[in-house]
Amino acid sequence: MADEQFKRNIAFKLRIGDLLMGKPVNNGERFGFLELGDKKVVRINIAGNIVDKYESQGETKYLNLTIDDGSGQIRLKSFGENVEKFKSIIQGQTVIVIGTVRSWNNEIYISPEIIKEQDPKYLLIRKLETEKEISKGYKGIEKEKIIAIKDSLLELIKNSETDGGVEKDKIIMNFNEVSPAIVNQELQKLLEEGIIFEPRPGKVRYLG
Repeated sequence: MADEQFKRNIAFKLRIGDLLMGKPVNNGERFGFLELGDKKVVRINIAGNIVDKYESQGETKYLNLTIDDGSGQIRLKSFGENVEKFKSIIQGQTVIVIGTVRSWNNEIYISPEIIKEQDPKYLLIRKLETEKEISKGYKGIEKEKIIAIKDSLLELIKNSETDGGVEKDKIIMNFNEVSPAIVNQELQKLLEEGIIFEPRPGKVRYLG
């Protein structure tokens, strides 16, 4: 019965950038759903390009695929027997993914049920579909808002230089109105751009 209930959850068609703006809501100690506007998102249907693939080589089997749809990136994580289902997926493919949303250690990711290759032209169709959803009342991620978040992050990190930097967990707590996934995404961008650096894991400092 629980599996039947699980299957009845709607697989929302969303852009990755919008998904990352959601707020994880726990059911006790476990992840329950992603709160996104008036939606409670458990399952999603996204389309994008596979930009990275990592498969474990040890006894513990897991497969991480990173998908990008132009609005953001998110990881698809498979474990154990499910790894075999998606081993043939390769970097560069355009795919549709149906799966369940998960959250662990401040990261939103997807546990895929189906990954199906598509013609790259399909991404334009999906873009029009998601824009139609937005026009019906659901507001997607705003570029200006992301820029404002990035500027605020940078200001906080700069002001923490007198203390020798700031812990990532503290940054996330300071931005409690913003999804931890978005904060982590913007921190990663700042690291890649060489504006900040990690003197040790979990702590960042301003480099300029």
